[in-house]
Amino acid sequence: MKNAKGVGAAVAAIAIAVPVVASFEGLWLTAKPDRLAYNIPTVCYGETEGVRVGDKYSKSECQAMLANKLPRYAAEIAKCIRVPISDKTRAAFISFAYNVGSAGFCKSTAARKLNSGDIRGACDALMAWNRAGGKVVKGLVNRRAAERAMCLEGI
Repeated sequence: MKNAKGVGAAVAAIAIAVPVVASFEGLWLTAKPDRLAYNIPTVCYGETEGVRVGDKYSKSECQAMLANKLPRYAAEIAKCIRVPISDKTRAAFISFAYNVGSAGFCKSTAARKLNSGDIRGACDALMAWNRAGGKVVKGLVNRRAAERAMCLEGI
């Protein structure tokens, strides 16, 4: 297993995470309310910060936005990962955190299991995060399965 810890080591993990995040978030060039996220205005690849319904972006602007955002998530979750993990495992957790928030990851059973040395259990724990609005959502089931598979590939 390739050991990686901290922001500097996250560069490869971010590169691995980008296509996963992009494929599951989908691309919206015009901001609209996200029905799975309490109608929060969302644009590009799931961007919500400073977004107003109707805002318009090009695909290249959206790609740049995502490329600039993922390092923040990588840095935030690095603060609560206290064991060495591979780039693929880190990428899975970056994708997960982008979807549920860094605090969601850091307070999760996945982070707790990871830091106790149970990396496989941490990967498996991602599967519990498959609901939006209290209902199981097929897209989240699929995303968690992809993140879990990537996570396990890193072991």
